[in-house]
Amino acid sequence: MTTTRDWGRNRKMWIRILEKQTGEGVEAWKAKMHTRQFRNEKHLRNWLARHNVTGYAQQLLVMERFGYPDFILASADELINRQYDDAPDLRAVYDAIVKAAAGCGDLTIQARKTFVSLLSPRRTFARIQRAKTCVNLGLRLDGERPVGRLVPSKIHDTMRLQITLGDISEVDADLKGWLKRAYTQNS
Repeated sequence: MTTTRDWGRNRKMWIRILEKQTGEGVEAWKAKMHTRQFRNEKHLRNWLARHNVTGYAQQLLVMERFGYPDFILASADELINRQYDDAPDLRAVYDAIVKAAAGCGDLTIQARKTFVSLLSPRRTFARIQRAKTCVNLGLRLDGERPVGRLVPSKIHDTMRLQITLGDISEVDADLKGWLKRAYTQNS
């Protein structure tokens, strides 16, 4: 089974954190903020910190007051489409990687503004990030050394290895094997 997620799930988590941190929900905090004039985001953040609202809960309330960035409001499909709008050939590479990953087992696709994470039921095992002329696939593979197409990754600390793909033909048996290994190790 494949599930696709966007930022909506995170917003729900941020709301739970706010409620746990303060004992009050978003609407109560919006009412409190409405009674005050905040010159800017920094002023609001200072006020929230004085009221012990920190981290994700604080970020949520700042966005509630000053507006959500477009990428937070976008659906997963919109985020992915924006990444590949001007590069249909690279979109085909992305789609082939996702199809190969879906063959590994239960898959969650987590869309972000500039990349997509692939999650097993336990944790992220791969990250797909578009570059100007290629698609980089970062893999969380323990015990595997950089060799051939597998090179040291610049994508993320947890993705120690990466493969650069410029054509759909590069989503081959080797790549599918590495994806399967990463999925299995992280399940």
